[in-house]
Amino acid sequence: MKTPRPYPAYTVSKKAEAGILAGHPWAYADEITAGPETPPPNGSVVDLLSGRGRYLGSGFVSHASKIRVRLFSRNASDRFDRAFWRRRLEYAWAYRKTVLGLQDLAACRVIHGEADQFPGLTVDRFGPVLVAQVLSAGVEGIKGWLLPLLAEVLRADGQAIDGIYERNDLALRAKEGLPEGKGWLAAPEAAAMQERPSSLCPAPGLCGGTAVPDDCAASENPAPAAYPTRTLITENGVRYEVDFENGQKTGFFLDQKYNRRAVAALARGKTVLDCFTHTGSFALNAAKGGAEHVTAVDVSAAALETARANAALNGFEGKLEFVQADVFDLLPSLAAAGKSPYDLIILDPPAFAKARGAAAAAVRGYKEINCRAMRLLPRGGYLASASCTHFVTERMFAEMLAAAARDAGRQLRQVEVRGAAPDHPVLWGVPETAYLKCFIFQVV
Repeated sequence: MKTPRPYPAYTVSKKAEAGILAGHPWAYADEITAGPETPPPNGSVVDLLSGRGRYLGSGFVSHASKIRVRLFSRNASDRFDRAFWRRRLEYAWAYRKTVLGLQDLAACRVIHGEADQFPGLTVDRFGPVLVAQVLSAGVEGIKGWLLPLLAEVLRADGQAIDGIYERNDLALRAKEGLPEGKGWLAAPEAAAMQERPSSLCPAPGLCGGTAVPDDCAASENPAPAAYPTRTLITENGVRYEVDFENGQKTGFFLDQKYNRRAVAALARGKTVLDCFTHTGSFALNAAKGGAEHVTAVDVSAAALETARANAALNGFEGKLEFVQADVFDLLPSLAAAGKSPYDLIILDPPAFAKARGAAAAAVRGYKEINCRAMRLLPRGGYLASASCTHFVTERMFAEMLAAAARDAGRQLRQVEVRGAAPDHPVLWGVPETAYLKCFIFQVV
């Protein structure tokens, strides 16, 4: 006789069953064929069953989302208590310690959503600060103790963690029925903040650095906003100031760290054009790698201001030139000028498609900028081309590059094909985790 399970059960279609058995952790609303008479509260733990009653896994239910259930366990013997989640957090951190160099652990992705079996949760570490984004109702319900538990796990390993900041100002949260917002995680972190003097305390001289916002004597009406929301990190020997309150996503794109290092290895003595530079990360790596000169281009004046500040932070002002321009306009204007001053071009645009239906248009956009870049490069020049659009697969991107080369009248010698850094792991069976592509070529 089977032991009754304590969780509400949902039955899924054969299509969903096949996907789950192949490794995918989601069941969509239109794949649910049966469920409890009284729906459980949003974000509750539920079981998924096959049409024949076979246990497929347990996950969080979301009544507002098209992704109705997100699995986090496939073991019917698991007990989902704090000890279970602590083991998961320890496992995720142990993985980072294995696949990253020790020097990279101070600025890395600690939790990468479904790839770490934390549905809809992203946590990046920027020195003493953990920055979290929560995109699932289930994790929203436990974040108050889960995120401090993560800080506890890191501190137990000797890591200095002063605070946890939430970047939940994403429209995607509405699809889970969750409100938007950002700010410091409050009371659950108070005890942890008192374990050692905090570099985030607004008035350490008044309290020895141990005060939390509610206790701080720095203001008559203290608030979490009193804490600084910028911090310094070092990646590949390059220093950056990270604005984790207002920067894109969690404040800095950590996934390209080793791709930047690969580009830096090619940059010595070269004249470099870094398109879509954002905070200047590829440009700064090229400068550190010994580039003769680097032109960093972005359409955003605010992004260029940050990139300039980062260049000054590293003493690279004399090597870098900053240009505010739309890359789609700049590349043809350079071609019209009849000059080819660059022998290394970097294309790292933002995502061109936010939905599957926009993938074809995205491919056209990628082809245009890549074709123009290839025409600008002399024979023997180098091209680094990236895409973070997960709806454009690696195969689609490679086919686009081949077509762009044909149109440009160029042949490409592949140096290497890269993806995200290993702290952003790809989970086979979950194509959404294989979003980043980076191809490096020599034009011959």
